[in-house]
Amino acid sequence: MATYEGTAHLYFDGVLFGANVDPGEAISDNTVDTTFSVGEAVFDNAGNLFSDGQGTFVGTLNINGTEYPIFSADNSGATINNGEVYVVTPAGFDSDTLPGNLNFAQASHLTECFLTGTRIATPDGEKAVEELAIGDEILTADGTTVPVRWVGWQKVVCAFQPPERLMPVRVQAGALGNGLPKRDLTLTGDHALHIDGMLINASALVNDSTITWVPLSEFDGSYTVYHVETENHDLILAEGTATETYIDYLGRSNFHNYAEFVELYGDVRTIPEMNLPRVSAARLVPPAIRARLAEHQAA
Repeated sequence: MATYEGTAHLYFDGVLFGANVDPGEAISDNTVDTTFSVGEAVFDNAGNLFSDGQGTFVGTLNINGTEYPIFSADNSGATINNGEVYVVTPAGFDSDTLPGNLNFAQASHLTECFLTGTRIATPDGEKAVEELAIGDEILTADGTTVPVRWVGWQKVVCAFQPPERLMPVRVQAGALGNGLPKRDLTLTGDHALHIDGMLINASALVNDSTITWVPLSEFDGSYTVYHVETENHDLILAEGTATETYIDYLGRSNFHNYAEFVELYGDVRTIPEMNLPRVSAARLVPPAIRARLAEHQAA
């Protein structure tokens, strides 16, 4: 059962109506899992918020890189900007940081990224992705250098979406052959690796042995991901393995530091995808690649 305890703040039709309206809330979903999923019924254990004791989880609010749950005050599936909803924050939260209006999508979206600690090749050696800065030179798979245009980051909170959607993929050292990756490479499932002239999403390569889903129990409630943007859609080296840079499948607004991008560059630009086939499902991975992965799995 997922439970979130804290102070409820009331929004009506998307406008902050009252902060700290109830400091003793404990809202749960009364299910066997440990996460809140958008649209599911939730229950007010203190009996102070929902008229019949039941509401709906409708999304999250990001404040300074942390996600806070938003609950509708009824079970009709009300949205963030329509009707009575509550943002619930933990003890010690500064209510002055609450926005006056909730004008955004119902829930955060997971971007395609590297996890903290992933080492990216630069002309001066490898550097952790979270340490890269705008203007830093990084190496591409063909040995040239390109400057970093921007690094987007997103804190992923494990409590607010179905766990299967949030689990990243771990590619064990050597799993791809030829000693690659050089160390374990952990990235989100939709982030593509360059293999045999194709962009193959990490999720499509999972074999439950050398390439696996990472259980959320390995994280302390959240983890942070980073995506590197260059001028073009490039192949860079992450733990020695050719992987893609940022591409526009998900908007930059999903990154917590999106305001930085807007301040630097203004309107969002579109980055054309490189002319390579993309494989997004396991059934589409060529048999030759499957066989090669199986060899390393057996080893």
